[in-house]
Order: sequence, then C-alpha cells, then structure tokens
Amino acid sequence: MSVIAILVADGVPSQELTIPPAVFTTAARAYRQVVYEIRIASATGSRTVTTGEPPLDFAVPWGIEALDGAGTVLVTGHGAHRDPPSPEVAEALRASAARGCRMAAIGTGVFTLAATGLLDGRRALTSWPHQKDFVRLFPRVRVESTGDPTVVDGPFHTSAGVLGGLDLSVDLVERDHGWRVAAGTARQIMLPLYDKVVADREELEREIGDRTSIEATTRWLEENVHRPLTLADMADHAKVSVSSLNRRFRQRTGLSPLQYLLRARLHEAQLLLENTELPIERIAARTGFGSPANLRHHFQRRTGTSPRAYRAAHRRLTRVSALREETRDENGETRDES
Repeated sequence: MSVIAILVADGVPSQELTIPPAVFTTAARAYRQVVYEIRIASATGSRTVTTGEPPLDFAVPWGIEALDGAGTVLVTGHGAHRDPPSPEVAEALRASAARGCRMAAIGTGVFTLAATGLLDGRRALTSWPHQKDFVRLFPRVRVESTGDPTVVDGPFHTSAGVLGGLDLSVDLVERDHGWRVAAGTARQIMLPLYDKVVADREELEREIGDRTSIEATTRWLEENVHRPLTLADMADHAKVSVSSLNRRFRQRTGLSPLQYLLRARLHEAQLLLENTELPIERIAARTGFGSPANLRHHFQRRTGTSPRAYRAAHRRLTRVSALREETRDENGETRDES
C-alpha cells in the first residue's frame, strides 16, 4: 500500500484539498492493483478552513505524525504561505525527504517546501500571481515559467494553476502504475469538467447561430473580436441607434451587444487554446481582452477554470483519447487493463 500524506493549513484552496484525493481514490476504485491510503493532515489543529464561497470548516483526521511512513508527502497552498512553516512542520518535511520520500507541492504550497531549504538549487513551479514573491523570498530556487502545469526535479514535484493538483496527481499515478492507469483515471476525473466547457461553448454557438436580422453585424463582431469595439461602433456598423441595436440583439440572441461580444471573444479564446500553441498573452491580444489578467478573469467566470488549466485539461483529454484507441484490440474492444 502506498501512503500519501496531504499536508493542509487554514486557507487551503478548496480544489487543492479535494482534487488530489479524488484522483488517487478514483484510480484505486477503477483498478484493483492500485491501493492508496490517503492521510489528510494538519499541524495547526484539528480543524481547517478552506478558501472559496462559502468557506468550508472541516475536521482534519491526522496531525503531523501522518508524514511518518508516508511514501508521498503533498503540501497544499494556504493563506499564510509567505510565512515560514513552524519548526515542527519544517522538521517533519526535512525528515521525510531525508528518508527518500517523494515530495510534492501544489500552488503556494511550494513556499512551505522551499522554506525548508529542500528546493535550493532545484527547479520548481508556483502559481503565476505569486512568482515575484517567491523569487524574492527564495532566490536559490530556479522558478520555471515554461507553461507546463508540473515541474519534476528529482523527488520533488511542484505544480501551479487552478487545476495544478490534477496534473500533478495524475502524473504521480502514472509514475506508480503506468500510463494506462493514469489515462483511465484522468478520463474519469476530467470528462465532467471538459463536458461542462464544451456544453457552454455549444450554448454560445446556438446563440451565435440565431442572428436573423442582425447577421451582418454579428458576423462582423465575430471577425473583429481583437478590436476594442464600443456600442457606438456596433450601432454605426448596423446603421441603427444604440437603443435599436440593444433591442435587436436581445430579441434575437437574449444578450446585449456587449455580452454577445464577450461570448464571441471567449469562444475564440477556447478555440485558440485547443488548437494552437500560442501563449496566453498572444491569445489575450487576439481576442480583444488586452491582458492575460483580463482574459483569465472572464474565462474563469464563464467556465469555472483558467485558460492555462483548460488547455492542459484539453491536452490531457486528447492524450487519453489517443491512448484509449491504442488499447483497442482488433475487434474494436477495449482491453481490460486492470
């Protein structure tokens, strides 16, 4: 049995608390050769509060002793990540690394791991909004900015982004049990997320398709999402007043012109994320959002995930689909990998 200790503290992002256990338990449920013991641990007390709406107050079943005997220690992000860990936590992390334990960190959890000195001279990854703070606090750690969701340097695994814990956890499953198990696990975990985004895009395409008397203007908007268009620009193109433009758009699409333009920009961004290698900065410029921060804000609100995480999930799902095809036998049946 492989023991995975997940170290949390107050202010842990909800997805970092829930996604890694979901990956490991899904793998164990789907494949009989996979056996994981998950220990949720905290050195700060028996209760921990997550971020999110609403915040979740939950009981933590393990203390710092959970790290003893663990094969993997995974440190999540938390609210006070800039503060050095307690001597108890630092000592436990160093002891785990010294006995050859696999060490991992999600998001701002890398601050805690780096504060022990274990990452000095190594490559690591953290969430983009915190990179400047991380570089200032830990100049001996080489921060990666390649766009990859995970970075591995020896026994140290770090990840970033809203779904960084997903990629890191699936990668750990692959290292433990091979790509077939990891692929099947990833498909079960990610299909609900991906289906949600695809359904959202299909809804947009239906909205775009219903453009009876404003077809020329909607087509023009879709071809010019990169421009900083205003209501006056749209009304001028349609050769109507702003009030008439608003009325026609709401009648035909259920959206205001600016809402329609935002949906069209998001639609274009999704296509670029799926089908190109363009960096987020270029995609933001090509879709009229101007800055990566603006693109991330609207993309997160609409889809529930970040552009980088969506691209990573799409790539992972594409890989899973390809691998599933490779496992089909001559009769078109999928072989049992369990």
